[in-house]
Parts: sequence; structure tokens; C-alpha cells
Amino acid sequence: MASQMHEPAAASSCPNCAEPLERGDLFCGGCGFDLAAAPARPADRPTVAIGTPVEWPRATGTDTSGTPVPVSVPGDLPGTDSGGGPLSEPALRYDGPVGHAASPEASAIGPTAYATGTHVPPHAPAGGSGSGPANASAGGDFELAAPDPGSVVAADPRAELAPGMAQPGGKLCVACRAGRVDTDGYCENCGHAQPRERDHMEQELGSVAAVSDRGLRHHRNEDSFAVSSTALPDGSPAVVAIVCDGVSSATRPDEASAAAASTANEVLLETLPRGTHPQQAMHEAIVAAADAVNGLAADRGQREAMEHDPHRHQNAPACTIVGAVAAGGLLVVGWVGDSRAYWVPDDRSGPPARLTEDDSWAAQMVAAGLMSEAEAYADERAHAITGWLGADAYELEPHTASFKPDRSGVVVVCTDGLWNYAEGADDMARAIPADAAGRPLHSAQVLVGHALDGGGHDNVTVAVLPFTVPQQGAGSAYNKA
Repeated sequence: MASQMHEPAAASSCPNCAEPLERGDLFCGGCGFDLAAAPARPADRPTVAIGTPVEWPRATGTDTSGTPVPVSVPGDLPGTDSGGGPLSEPALRYDGPVGHAASPEASAIGPTAYATGTHVPPHAPAGGSGSGPANASAGGDFELAAPDPGSVVAADPRAELAPGMAQPGGKLCVACRAGRVDTDGYCENCGHAQPRERDHMEQELGSVAAVSDRGLRHHRNEDSFAVSSTALPDGSPAVVAIVCDGVSSATRPDEASAAAASTANEVLLETLPRGTHPQQAMHEAIVAAADAVNGLAADRGQREAMEHDPHRHQNAPACTIVGAVAAGGLLVVGWVGDSRAYWVPDDRSGPPARLTEDDSWAAQMVAAGLMSEAEAYADERAHAITGWLGADAYELEPHTASFKPDRSGVVVVCTDGLWNYAEGADDMARAIPADAAGRPLHSAQVLVGHALDGGGHDNVTVAVLPFTVPQQGAGSAYNKA
């Protein structure tokens, strides 16, 4: 789960020593830090240039607000091409709310394949709690993990059932594999509480896969994800991975991450097939995700939470978001908060790279030159975030960047529950299997295992999205450009 939200120095504390500040202070009363010198938000540019510009068809139609769809042309993409030539800043704009929450039951939308992290993993233990994504957070925090399959003897379906035992078609207890699970989530035979549906989730959809796990220290999983694929107007594929991390200090962070992931995913599935440039589509998706999270603060559940917990009155549901789209030879990433995307070449002949910059206290300290990266991330305030999705966010500033890789590789889209154990790009490249492009689900499982082996102090979610560059001479229009 994401760290607590960090307010700007003008409204809360000194960015250098965390001394409380009064509105209007020009200098910190504790350390004398010049508050006017606080680092400005870094420009929205890629952290590394990994490719060349690409031609993109003009968009047609209108967005969901009824206005013409804004587009970017190749010269609008940030970064540099493979020859070192600069590309100008993107011309992004948003003309109104877009998108709506994806249906958890959807497995296909027209030509689009769709999967969301709120789904039950297809290989979940038989007889899991199965309460469904719509009410997965409404029950208690079931602590019991699924037992080792080798230590449990499954009930013989032909045997006569004793009183209290599960009838055919009922939900079986994961502990005794015989008792029926009641509506409160407890086994009527042995009394064990059942694990929550979101404690561990896995999805694989063609060439993209994601895994999310509660971790070893937290009582619930507040992360969520969505993976999907669709077709561009020319029929070529577009593959999407979205990962969200609920803010632990906010109310209902698990619902915030689920709403953001499903909404962002659906907006991308609506806009990409219309010809909207992927970078613009990502921008719209993040704005729509923010609207979805904001909407949670106004509903009945939020009001009830405030009544029972007045200390959280100012902390509306909130989460971070990071997403990646592979489409038409482009790799586009977008984010708000401290969840990250990494690039790892398949053959390891080129350097791996981190494609995102954190919205965090540590990143601000490094940008201002006040601390080295090692010092900043060793500080206890390192993971205080300065950007998030939520009704109490100061200003929504989605970051987006586009790349044109010159070789095949994989994109690792993850929460800090993973990158805390593989922070540098080289560390991530060492942690992911060499055959990640061919086995994305296995690779995501390995990365989650890497975090759990490291301590599993947080929820951990990772999506692995392969990006293929056609071989020279294969007839690709992009290779002929």
C-alpha cells in the first residue's frame, strides 16, 4: 500500500526537516530552510530515451464528453530519438470527464479482451471464499492463508456427508476441504476463517499478465490491477497494463485502487480503437480514474466511515496509479504517485531503465540537490507521496511519456511493494527471469516471490507487459520508415 500523503510545505511541514509550518511562512522555524526554494515539480519528460519517433494516424470522432478528440503528432512526443535529436513537449489537454467503471463481470468487450485484478484468479484454491469483487472489501479481514495442498486430504465426493459438511456445489473450506463456508466467511465444520478473495490475485491475458499479493505483514490487499488488449483502427494490437496502490492513511484504499484500475483500463479500451494517440489516451484514462476515486468520497460508505472514524475526516479514498500501453510500435507510460514502470531488454544487450519519476518526498529532495538518492530513500520520510488520486489531492497532474524501443523487451509495472526490494533498474533486470517475454505470468509470480522473500512488508503488485520489435526484413512498416 502507498505511504501516507505528503502535503506541500506551504500547508503542512518543512520539506527539509518536517517541522510543522504555518500558512504564509517563508522560512522554516526549525532549520531555516528557504521555503521558496522548495523544488518545483519536475517537467513531464521521459527518464531515458529509448527510441525513435513514429507516424500515427489522426484521430477521428469525439471523446466521451462530445468534444473533438485531441491528438499528438510525432513531433509532440517527449524525449529524444535514437539519433539524439530532441522531440518537443507534448500538447495535452483534457476537455471533460471521460470513461466509467468497468464491469467486473466483463471478459470481452467487442474485439477487446479484458481482465481486471479484482477478479478471482482462475487457479484459486477450490472452494475459496468466492465473495465476488463487488463485496470483497465488505467482509472481515480473514487472516488464514491457504494451506499447503500436500498437507490437506480432499474429501471424497462419493462419501456420505456428515451433518454440517458442504453439499455438492457449495463453497469448501480451504483448511479442512470439507466444511461449508457460511455467509460470514467461516467454515461451519472446523470454524476457520477463509482468506479474502483479494489476498492473492493472478491474471494472464495473451501477452500480458499480472499478480497481486497481500504480502506478509498487512491484514488486507489494498492494491489492484487491470490488464487488457484491444485493436487499433489499422487492426494492430494494443496491450494495456494498469497497477494501482491504495493509500494506507486514507479511508477505503482498497476500493480506491479497484475503481481507479478498472476505470483507467476501460477508458483506454474506449479511446485506443478510435485512433486517439496512446499518450493522449493515457492522459484521459488517468483523469477519468481520478474522477472515479473522487466519486467514492461522496457516497454513503464514505460518510459512514467518517462518522465512525472522525480522525480520518480529511482523508478521502486515495491511491496511486501507473500504466503502460504497447501499441503501434510505441511504448507509453503514465503515472501519478510512486508506483513505477521499468524497461528491461530481452537480450540484456542494452541497459534497463526506470521510465517513471516518483511523486514523493525523496524525489523532491534529490531534485532540489538537498540529498543524494541513497540518503533520501534511506530517510523515514522517503515514501511520503506528493501526488495521488483522490478528492483531497491538491492538483491532478498526470505524467505521461512515450518511447520507441529499438529492441524487444518487457515493461515491469509495479507498486512500491516490489520496487522496495529491486529499486534500481539493474536490480529489477536481475530479479526478472531471462525468458520474461515468453512467460509473463511466471515472471510476475517470480517478482512477487522476490518481494515476499525479501520480507513482504507491503502489498505487492506487478504486471509484466512484453514489447516486441519486429526483426529487420519482417515487413514491418516501422522497420521501413
